[in-house]
Amino acid sequence: MDKLVLFNNSIINNLLNTRSGETKFGEHVQILTSVSNIYDTLKNLDVKHVVFGLPEDVGVFANYGKSGASTTWDTTIKILLNTQSNDYNLAKNVLILGYLDFTEEQQLLSKLKQDNPKHITKARKLVAEIDKHVVDLVTTIVSAGKIPIAIGGGHNNAYGMIKGTSLALKQPINSINFDAHTDFRALEGRHSGNGFSYAYAEGFLKRYFAFGLHENYTSSAIFKQFKDNKYLDYNTYEAIAIRQETKFKNELKRAKTHINKSSFGIEIDCDAIINVPSSAKTPSGFSAEKTRQFLHYFASLKNARYLHVCEAAAKNKNASQVGKLVSYLITDFIRSNSKIND
Repeated sequence: MDKLVLFNNSIINNLLNTRSGETKFGEHVQILTSVSNIYDTLKNLDVKHVVFGLPEDVGVFANYGKSGASTTWDTTIKILLNTQSNDYNLAKNVLILGYLDFTEEQQLLSKLKQDNPKHITKARKLVAEIDKHVVDLVTTIVSAGKIPIAIGGGHNNAYGMIKGTSLALKQPINSINFDAHTDFRALEGRHSGNGFSYAYAEGFLKRYFAFGLHENYTSSAIFKQFKDNKYLDYNTYEAIAIRQETKFKNELKRAKTHINKSSFGIEIDCDAIINVPSSAKTPSGFSAEKTRQFLHYFASLKNARYLHVCEAAAKNKNASQVGKLVSYLITDFIRSNSKIND
């Protein structure tokens, strides 16, 4: 846990914008005061959801993507803390843990060039090191009986989320991924495009559903691989939203049938949401409303074990809008998931 930076009251107070007659989310969340004995502390704490940040761009860089995912955590947490606390947003059962500090890795990354194959190799080795820290933290959180909510970074961190949850539960888990891409690329060194394929190859991921793939950006080899493997399934954005060969609600049910036989994680890649600044921003994709409906549907299932929102780039004039969108996703998940009896 040497990279874990805890949130504290001083940080929260600096981020809060209080207003007379209103109560903010950040005024009621819980925090930890020490990283020592973190497992025991979490286990005995009366919270269900543990929110933390993964501010890094290394995995995206290593997959030839555009940077920006490292900024999302800082922007989102400020907006989340200033969300209204009311009967719909119950913050008392939420722990704002903090973030994994990848400053060192980001500094090393700043010296690398994507057009240099040796630099790509170096970046992929850095991703493998990042994996270890994500796995360690997620394993601890899930072992303590809590549900992690990870924000920011590239989709490389799906590997750490899946492996950490699997190790904690002592069994392979399933995954539902709202994404324009499968991120099931070759095992060529770790990056944001092969978190699921690595987790699957190593036995941590059992059943996988890629929801809303873009047909223009998925290779024929990937489609064949998914069609030939009963544990892998998908649908495409075009089939649902353009050709309307199938309905959104029907596809939610079909995906549920595939992954809800046991514990599963929910992955949301902001590349799939129309016009959201990200590593691969799309001018054609699902709306924020459809994304939130998707999340509500799967968060309401008792087998949901985590939420991971990644790839958004909260930079420049669009930063606050990205942070606001991700905050909606966090609160949607907490609301829907909190209705499940433990």
